[in-house]
Amino acid sequence: MIQEALAQMTRWRRQGLVIPVSVNVSARHLQEAGFVAALARHLEEHPEVPPHWLELEILETSALDDVNMVVKLMRQCQDLGLRFALDDFGTGYSSLTYLRRLPAQLLKIDQSFIRDMLEDQGDLAIVSGVVGLAKAFQRSVIAEGVETVEHGRVLLSLGCDLAQGFGIAKPMAADDLVLWIAQWNDCGAGEWIRQSAQ
Repeated sequence: MIQEALAQMTRWRRQGLVIPVSVNVSARHLQEAGFVAALARHLEEHPEVPPHWLELEILETSALDDVNMVVKLMRQCQDLGLRFALDDFGTGYSSLTYLRRLPAQLLKIDQSFIRDMLEDQGDLAIVSGVVGLAKAFQRSVIAEGVETVEHGRVLLSLGCDLAQGFGIAKPMAADDLVLWIAQWNDCGAGEWIRQSAQ
């Protein structure tokens, strides 16, 4: 999966598009022997891709066997220039432990909280709390499952300015992304959402 992402990023770069890409990595895969060496080799095979544009999104954090070892692995990957995100933050029983211990730069707020936050005050409080935690620990935060402009407005008012979901775009083929980004920028949609939140 990582090798495929780097190959696609190389193709996009040749088309003039340089964007960060996040790749899901299971806890089991991250802890496999030789993970960092294989990652370094893949990066060497794609020298056109700036390593800091590749982000590894850790799934199933509750399945991490040895947190100390994982921290060491993450540091080695970061030495190569990569970034890390913690997926589905807020759903695991030990999320706060991982927030404190794991050197991830980004927290992803689980879509189960985003989906109903406009009607459910409990979910809204959780989202607000996660944004506050991210700021306290000097991490970036992104909301998953943003489906409407109103979701975007509320998230911006809470201090969360990164989002993903059907409200922005549905999944698309890699070849369609260049045109989609050009159209998104031309229509000024992102700026409209930001101004609407003010």
